[in-house]
Amino acid sequence: MERNEGPADRIIRAILAVIFLVVGLGPLGALQGAVLGIIVAVVGLILAFTAATGFCLLYKLLGISTTGTCQQ
Repeated sequence: MERNEGPADRIIRAILAVIFLVVGLGPLGALQGAVLGIIVAVVGLILAFTAATGFCLLYKLLGISTTGTCQQ
């Protein structure tokens, strides 16, 4: 897996991941236990994974890279 996310992209994803996980599962989250809360938490986990690895499958499929390097 070649990285296709730049540093700013990864930071934004990490912040959003924390927010989504708190809203979806956290004790202060309004959606705790609800189906929508679980969906929000899963999206948060996906964002956390992509932020940690620097690889986004959707970016790969669409040919997008935010790393700042030109890929041909």
